[in-house]
Amino acid sequence: MSSPDAAGRAVIDLRVDNSGWDALGLEALAQVAGDATLTRLGIEGPAEIAVLATSDEDVAALNGEFRAKPTPTNVLSWPAQPLAPTSPGAAPPDPVPDAFGELALGDIALAYETCVREAADGNKPLADHATHLLVHAILHLLGYDHISDADARLMEGLEVEILTAVGVPNPYVDGPSHPALESGVNWGRPHTE
Repeated sequence: MSSPDAAGRAVIDLRVDNSGWDALGLEALAQVAGDATLTRLGIEGPAEIAVLATSDEDVAALNGEFRAKPTPTNVLSWPAQPLAPTSPGAAPPDPVPDAFGELALGDIALAYETCVREAADGNKPLADHATHLLVHAILHLLGYDHISDADARLMEGLEVEILTAVGVPNPYVDGPSHPALESGVNWGRPHTE
């Protein structure tokens, strides 16, 4: 178990490449999302997370390059460590600091236009939706996924707990709890893999 002053200390390296993000206060949202996620999981900080706040066009290019899907999506993530659970529905192992004692979790990219559209379609404040996407992506950086139903239940349960702790309503209230349960319907769910 981590000490209270060490757990949850995210170090956010934010780069904004789309001016639409400027009014949102994304750095503060990322800090809250990072700290709350690390605290909930009992992971000792500081832990580095790089966030690129960009456009649909840039995310589509990244999605094409890294996932062979040249279309925009709301959020992408690139874990620094290959963390994966040993069985469906199990928690992944904690990340390990490098030889210098630094804990790099990985990189996240957010697509502005898609995030704005999803927030509007879901009748949710953009800040709440962005916070959800950040928590979701940070969980991906930490080895959580939603490929199987058991993994999705664990990950979404953590998302709801973390978001509730920071005052963001449950984002899954209006839709199914797993994308595979209702194919083709986008409930504002993050699309990282």
